[in-house]
Amino acid sequence: MTYLLIVIPFVVATVALTLATVRRPRFGDRMRRSAFAAAALVVLTAVFDNLMIAADLFTYPEHLISGIRIGLAPIEDFAYPVCAAFAVPAILTLLRPREDAA
Repeated sequence: MTYLLIVIPFVVATVALTLATVRRPRFGDRMRRSAFAAAALVVLTAVFDNLMIAADLFTYPEHLISGIRIGLAPIEDFAYPVCAAFAVPAILTLLRPREDAA
């Protein structure tokens, strides 16, 4: 199984969770904040993944990755922090009671 196939369920779940919050208050604000968090996490992932790969802490078999890299890190590694930046706020939003239900 390739790393891309492993990432797909996380991306699909993130999109579904995020879309489930579209009608909740402050959706646009949440998306802006998630995008900012995602950008920060991508930068951190780029730095630390590259350091760890360069230090030989782990490797990626070439036949299991897309071949697209940011430095030494395969692009697939960046899906997890981006998903987290959008999925976590979506889950928290869905767990809160609706404000208009009162």
